[in-house]
Amino acid sequence: MNKALRPGIVLRNIAVLVLSLIWLAPTYLILVNAMQPVADAGNGPAWFPSGFAFFENLAAVWETSPFAETMLNSLMYAVGGAGLAVLFATISAFGVVVMPVKRPKVWFWLIYSGTLLPLQVFAFPLYRAAATEGIDLYDTKWILIIVYTALCIPFAFFVTRNFMVTLPPEVAQAAKLDGAGWWRMLFSIYLPLVRPAMVAGFVFQFIYIWNELFFGISLTISPENSPVMASVAALSGQGAVAQTPQIMAVSLVASLPAVAMFLIFQRYFTTGLTSNLG
Repeated sequence: MNKALRPGIVLRNIAVLVLSLIWLAPTYLILVNAMQPVADAGNGPAWFPSGFAFFENLAAVWETSPFAETMLNSLMYAVGGAGLAVLFATISAFGVVVMPVKRPKVWFWLIYSGTLLPLQVFAFPLYRAAATEGIDLYDTKWILIIVYTALCIPFAFFVTRNFMVTLPPEVAQAAKLDGAGWWRMLFSIYLPLVRPAMVAGFVFQFIYIWNELFFGISLTISPENSPVMASVAALSGQGAVAQTPQIMAVSLVASLPAVAMFLIFQRYFTTGLTSNLG
């Protein structure tokens, strides 16, 4: 009997196909309703397009909202916050794994514990600190860069540290014999070796920051400082005049950078994560 036609394999393939269709259904609805002309938009979602008005829907929002400006803000937050977080996390991982520090497991859990608390716990203290007179970071770009960097360090540290422990200790021993100091060892040897893990951590954190909304609306209020997801959320808020097809079109465009980031760095992303499992 052909292996591909065995009942178990056939049922598995059918189950995968059904689950894939269920998973893709929301994406399909977004695409269809983003194309829908505003005049044809009914009370519920459309399953089949009655026309193609995607660019008209996008242009209507682009001209009446700060969507383009907030896209640039999110790009700066995602690149800057994720890049700084991965850099700091890699330096921390180097210190815990390679350098002769006492109780490395304690340091690991101390840094990684930043992922164990819900983010809402930090909202009020961060707001109070940002709004404190003399600091005046509330509703500035700096507050989101600082917050996003700090929030992304623990998971980036987890990824780079797990990759670094798979490297043979002879690498550091050989560098010491050649007279390399810690900084030379870090930047000349370990950073190139852990590049796949750094890219994987960067992609993870870029996507997180790009899609993040909670701190975007908690710590900023003006369009010149808000991220793009706050701008998209404002389109469907109280008093908003954007129609559903227009909101769908903008939401689709707003999600493209995160998707593109994953597709571009998919090779590094896969290598950086699977190498930890060896």
